[in-house]
Amino acid sequence: MLPYTVNFKVSARTLTGALNAHNKAAVDWGWQGLIAYGCHSLVVVIDSNTAQTLQVLEKHKADIVKVKWARENYHHNIGSPYCLRLASADINGKIIVWDVAAGVAQCEIQEHVKPIQDVQWLWNQDASRDLLLAIHPPNYIVLWNADTGTKLWKKSYADNILSFSFDPFDPSHLTLLTSEGIVFISDFSPSKPPSGPGKKVYISSPHSSPAHNKLAAATGAKKALNKVKILITQEKPSAEFVALNDCLQLAYLPSKRNHMLLLYPREILILDLEVNQTVGVIAIERTGVPFLQVIPCSQRDGLFCLHENGCITLRVRRSYNSICTSSNDEPDLDPVQELTYDLRSQCDAIRVTKTVRPFSMVCCPVNENAAALVVSDGRVMIWELKSAVCSRNARNSSGVSPLYSPVSFCGIPGGVLQNKLPDLSLDNMIGQSAIAGEEHPKGSILQEVHLKFLLTGLLSGLPSPQFAIRMCPPLTTKNIKMYQPLLAVGTSNGSVLVYHLTSGLLHKELSVHSCEVKGIEWTSLTSFLSFAASTPNNMGLVRNELQLVDLPTGRSTAFRGDRGNDESPIEMIKVSHLKQYLAVVFKDKPLELWDIRTCTLLREMSKSFPAITALEWSPSHNLKSLRKKQLATREAMARQTVVSDAELGAVESSVISLLQEAESKSELSQNISAREHFVFTDNDGQVYHLTVEGNSVKDSARIPPDGSMGSITCIAWKGDTLVLGDMDGNLNFWDLKGRVSRGIPTHRSWVRKIRFAPGKGNQKLIAMYNDGAEVWDTKEVQMVSSLRSGRNVTFRILDVDWCTSDKVILASDDGCIRVLEMSMKSTCFRMDEQELIEPVWCPYLLVPRAALALKAFLLHQPWNGRYSLDISHIDYPENEEIKTLLQEQLHALSNDIKKLLLDPEFTLLQRCLLVSRLYGDESELHFWTVAAHYLHSLSQAKAGDTVVTKEGAPKDRLNNPLDICYDVLCENAYFQKFQLERVNLQEVKRSTYDHTRKCTDQLLLLGQTDRAVQLLLETSADNQHYYCDSLKACLVTTVTSSGPSQSTIKLVATNMIANGKLAEGVQLLCLIDKAADACRYLQTYGEWNRAAWLAKVRLNSEECADVLKRWVDHLCSPQVNQKSKALLVLLSLGCFVSVAETLHSMRYFDRAALFVEACLKYGAFEVSEDTEKLITAIYADYARSLKSLGFKQGAVHFASKAGAAGRDLLNELGSPKEELTEG
Repeated sequence: MLPYTVNFKVSARTLTGALNAHNKAAVDWGWQGLIAYGCHSLVVVIDSNTAQTLQVLEKHKADIVKVKWARENYHHNIGSPYCLRLASADINGKIIVWDVAAGVAQCEIQEHVKPIQDVQWLWNQDASRDLLLAIHPPNYIVLWNADTGTKLWKKSYADNILSFSFDPFDPSHLTLLTSEGIVFISDFSPSKPPSGPGKKVYISSPHSSPAHNKLAAATGAKKALNKVKILITQEKPSAEFVALNDCLQLAYLPSKRNHMLLLYPREILILDLEVNQTVGVIAIERTGVPFLQVIPCSQRDGLFCLHENGCITLRVRRSYNSICTSSNDEPDLDPVQELTYDLRSQCDAIRVTKTVRPFSMVCCPVNENAAALVVSDGRVMIWELKSAVCSRNARNSSGVSPLYSPVSFCGIPGGVLQNKLPDLSLDNMIGQSAIAGEEHPKGSILQEVHLKFLLTGLLSGLPSPQFAIRMCPPLTTKNIKMYQPLLAVGTSNGSVLVYHLTSGLLHKELSVHSCEVKGIEWTSLTSFLSFAASTPNNMGLVRNELQLVDLPTGRSTAFRGDRGNDESPIEMIKVSHLKQYLAVVFKDKPLELWDIRTCTLLREMSKSFPAITALEWSPSHNLKSLRKKQLATREAMARQTVVSDAELGAVESSVISLLQEAESKSELSQNISAREHFVFTDNDGQVYHLTVEGNSVKDSARIPPDGSMGSITCIAWKGDTLVLGDMDGNLNFWDLKGRVSRGIPTHRSWVRKIRFAPGKGNQKLIAMYNDGAEVWDTKEVQMVSSLRSGRNVTFRILDVDWCTSDKVILASDDGCIRVLEMSMKSTCFRMDEQELIEPVWCPYLLVPRAALALKAFLLHQPWNGRYSLDISHIDYPENEEIKTLLQEQLHALSNDIKKLLLDPEFTLLQRCLLVSRLYGDESELHFWTVAAHYLHSLSQAKAGDTVVTKEGAPKDRLNNPLDICYDVLCENAYFQKFQLERVNLQEVKRSTYDHTRKCTDQLLLLGQTDRAVQLLLETSADNQHYYCDSLKACLVTTVTSSGPSQSTIKLVATNMIANGKLAEGVQLLCLIDKAADACRYLQTYGEWNRAAWLAKVRLNSEECADVLKRWVDHLCSPQVNQKSKALLVLLSLGCFVSVAETLHSMRYFDRAALFVEACLKYGAFEVSEDTEKLITAIYADYARSLKSLGFKQGAVHFASKAGAAGRDLLNELGSPKEELTEG
């Protein structure tokens, strides 16, 4: 049997409740897997998997308006470890950057005193990972270094800025949503503020467009939608056009470049920023529930939408392959009319009332398969998406195209035997939307899937105040076996919540009363009395409710039976020290004394009994002397029986001792009624002392009032100290032994409550006033600590109690209950000191070395030929405590994840991808996704070369291309198809000449000359560009490949470019198939992204690779410093050796070693002396870095692979020979 241990260590903590209106948008789900949200001036951090509160950060003096987790888009090592960083901003303009695990503020930032409108960490973290951009009202954007609190630059704009959005494809693009329109900034840089005012555009809101009014007729709704044109204009709209006031949100689509969404209450508009026009509208029917918020996904073209009734819906873009009749159709015969997003799943709505409404939604950034809803009453609901394969006959008849599960899992098409976990992430649940005109490959096994939301986590807060709190009886040596630190909280709606303070979780919620709970007193460790009174009638009488509640069963009984209707309200109830008697004090009615054990009324005082202002039971009683007497009589009886039969003496005496023990335990509940005392004061301040024994009540003594005291409001008694508090804020300390009294004026007004701390000899006392609380030491008669509303804290205190002998509990009007040290200073706790009911997977909580060692342990399975998640088998000479923590982390993984990690079929690349998801490592996730894709397609191409003719190989690539969210990293053919589909859509949607012209330009660059000519000929005769366009049409149709015409056009093009007409010159070069020259010019003039785009759509693979390699050199240059992007471009080009070299030169040793291993497995390296040298250098450096983590076995493993380079290291590690051979 395990030794029975009881955990009653209570750490300082805060139980939070309902939120404030300012907290509405203050929520964020970090890459680290944790959710943070603002609750009044606190920041609450919860785990998204187990829905447990991990941390409450308290330092802000005002309500929180924004919280943002730092991004993890950088390479993690000992110098840049995995750490929990969070920025929170409040309505007074203060931003605090936290180290969440330690609960410390790393830096505080203040610029103005107005509420921060928006705050974001910069996602491109190659140069620095500490940059934070904030909007300081009304119109400033400021870039801060969040590590030091230094202001890097500040820039003001003409309009009030409401929010901003970074372009996820280009860190130099930023868009501001202002009160009048949208401002596009294209030269954002950490080193200097943007120049100029940015490009400002106005948007006429959809409600002002006449077509919108027709939406009322349901039949014409579809037609009307096609007519809704969002006009993005450079001119300010006229007065009748309502500007952007009702636009709720602006966001870039991370799933495809240059698309943005605007959210209105009844529709979402998708804009294509290349032509500045709407290409899709998602509208709500007239009876539908309006939108509150939308989060676009990156892994698939989908949108998580939050509606006003708290319902979360997932909409996924429709795939057009099912519409096209056959793949031989020309794509332009059936151009896509609209970007349509179909509703794929929705969760249950919540019951919305005046006080309960949905505030905000966040989505898991790593896997995009879960959303959390924060409700105004403090609830957090975590909804996870689950996919289910549906049978053929269960096809939906709604006409929505089916969703298919993807071919690959974790980046690679899985083997037949491989374990799969489709719910791992959104891109593992549903395959890519096929591009128009493309059919799914014949013969591929595609499973149709349905998605549904499942509520997997619910965290509920405290109800809104008022509160009456009472801690259960204290821990003693007698109750240590069954003790639980429980706190009962009486609420304004009549229910009593019981919290377990070790974990901070709700233990029970009991509906006890029909009106506000006024007070609670415990009668044992498992039962309590609570009282409530209804609102008084015109005679001042109420219905009193006094209930005795048994906690294990939840049974509640009316303690006073039928009494309670139409009587004076109960003012207080007091339970005696031995929990035998109960005194019930009424406002205008004499005192009642009850026996708690039998629920009987002992005495109702006469009408002449004085009115009571304060009452307290004495801690002294005669139980011990009574017990002695009883034991003496028992022993006498026992002796008489033993004399007659000496043989049985030994047996008898043991039986008797057992009987005695059993009886002494039951004495309290049965036959002994010990004598107890209580004191009370009347309106004149006279102190009465009464004795209660059995059912007799005797008046013992009266002490005349103390002249220095006002009307007494409360009494506390412990040992030989009696303390009285009065209306004027005086405390009077009586030493009953020394018979001296001492009065202390606190000048704090009415003393509401005084209570002694538990624990033998502990003479500390807490006093509660209207404006705060104080802790006093009654031995020394001096104040220990003080708390005053408005001075040190913003909240008002509603109730106080002691939690343990050195911790106090404060209930406050901000809806929170705080357990604090005796100093009453608000402190955050260290997360690793917390006792949690369920283990939490969060490697960020480990010390940096341990987090990185755990990652290596998971990545390099199997160890010694064994797949195992038991770290004790590994030679990792770290102290036992850290090993235990690592093992706890491994236990916290879900069974599904464990199964994958232990699966021998699970390849190295898949393992790298999975671990980067588990760690929420953004930079690794992107790297391994692209690496897995191109290494796999390389192996497919090789297999294709050997088995079938070369035409077979690229086919697979197109069936399973890299997701379009990777933009220029995708395969050229797929990228071209996507751009053609996009230009089709732009063409269908064009509404002005300006749009038409932009479409023409795009078509010419894409080589679609016939369609471009058609558009050029559409120009009307009264247009000023009519002549120019007609000539251009003639030029495009007559371009021949004859030498003179080519050289003329080339000359004209170069002159145009030299004279600042870059776009026009590039167009001419594309007409004569000189796109490679065009790319070179674009790069010369700094248009790197445009050059990459053109190379992908117009050049053959060799020329395209040249252009992209020049781009890589540019990205690696010190002034640009986007090496992580350069790595991805090199991967997409298949330059695997260059990738390994770059990783090594960047000192990304872990990633380099894993990448080399993967490349060797896939045969991606041509073996030569140089590559051999590179590989051994990488392995040796990685072995050294593992050694610095203390991970000996890993270091030995890689040192032994590193040949000569690793020999010295192996000697240092002092490894025996057999380990050498094994490696």
